[in-house]
Amino acid sequence: MRIEDIMTKTVWSVAPDASAEVAWQQMKKRRVRHLVVMESSRVVGIISERDLGSSRGERVRQDRRVAELMTPHVVVAAPETTIKQAANLLRGRVIGCLPVIDGKTLVGIVTTTDLLDLIGRGAERPVLETKRWTMKGRGPRAAEVARTHKATHPSKRADKDYAARA
Repeated sequence: MRIEDIMTKTVWSVAPDASAEVAWQQMKKRRVRHLVVMESSRVVGIISERDLGSSRGERVRQDRRVAELMTPHVVVAAPETTIKQAANLLRGRVIGCLPVIDGKTLVGIVTTTDLLDLIGRGAERPVLETKRWTMKGRGPRAAEVARTHKATHPSKRADKDYAARA
């Protein structure tokens, strides 16, 4: 599975010269914890809820600009990045989000919450079709394999006392 399958395609951004309080209000209004800091069409940073001092960070945000509080070195991913690679980037760098860049264009964002949601609902894997194995029409070798299997697996043994002795 690739991050393009789970990324949020609506990415909220803020300019580096915006006030920190405006960024905080935008996060609260949009109910997000990260904003991508954009200058023209270029990603120049990430600002998180934590960077802005969270709900009690009025003093941190007071008279400050986004550029002063943002993380300027942004770790990004491509849409083809696997879920495992994304999780390892987030965990290894101790960061909360990965902007997704296709070429030079910002196309989405993946957060630790997105990965936890994926785990919580269970990643949908392709189901392999399994066929029940029967000896019918398989010849003498199949019967021998079946007997060996029954002889080596206690739950399959005809000897019911085996399980009690084991």
